[in-house]
Amino acid sequence: MQRRILIIDDHDDLAGALKKAFSEAGHVVTVFHDRVDAIEAGGLDDHDVVITDLDVVGRSLYISANGNGSNGDRCLPHIDCPEPDEHVKAFKISASKFRHDQFDEDELRFVVDTTLNYKSRFVDTAEAVQNMHESIEFELPSSIAVMHSILDYLMKRVEKLGVVKSEQSNLFVALDEAFVNAVKHGNKFDTRKLVRVTADVTPQEARFTIEDQGEGFDVNSIPDPLDPANLFKPSGRGVLFIYNIMDEVKYNDRGNRLTMVKRSEEKKPETVS
Repeated sequence: MQRRILIIDDHDDLAGALKKAFSEAGHVVTVFHDRVDAIEAGGLDDHDVVITDLDVVGRSLYISANGNGSNGDRCLPHIDCPEPDEHVKAFKISASKFRHDQFDEDELRFVVDTTLNYKSRFVDTAEAVQNMHESIEFELPSSIAVMHSILDYLMKRVEKLGVVKSEQSNLFVALDEAFVNAVKHGNKFDTRKLVRVTADVTPQEARFTIEDQGEGFDVNSIPDPLDPANLFKPSGRGVLFIYNIMDEVKYNDRGNRLTMVKRSEEKKPETVS
């Protein structure tokens, strides 16, 4: 099925390669090199997928980076105001308007995988991302296959920035549990509902937020998996894994948004005895 794809890339490193790949696959691709130009052109909500890869440096670019929300720019990255000399790389894939007539999970995964593979291989080299502060966002229909693609990408990102070493960390397990819970238990595999994943990554730590559009739950109501009476009950073990692996874990009151922080083992502050 032909999809409308919008790419906003202020360096053109990603846009040129993706336009060629998606056009050859039969999709209609529009490219802008500036976020403000894309907003002023209008019609953001008319695209099935919006891919954004932008640089934000210092407070002077805060207004143009955020917009005012009145132009249908919710599909674009939200960037907290950076410090005067801070360089933030803002990357987002939004398929919040992905048309669900003849929904094809493989089709969506092709778009996501192609984007992440190009970005990981040709843009985000280990040298380019050293000491970088990156804001990463995904807003996608509920799909386990697509969540696995995001998981693989995020693991590569935090490893390149030195937050974890994949062979020595259980971060993969915690993120996998969180993603599966959002798709399976939160949205109940309903592809009309979105999963929103954000990752704020620096060499010091990675902060993840996973939010679904389900009814939520009370984390305190989960049976204690360490209680012998619950030994053979599967519920609760994933949440326990998350709490044991991450340095900080917090659910919102509704229980449909999970925030997790993993700090760099090498950069954790020393404890005073």
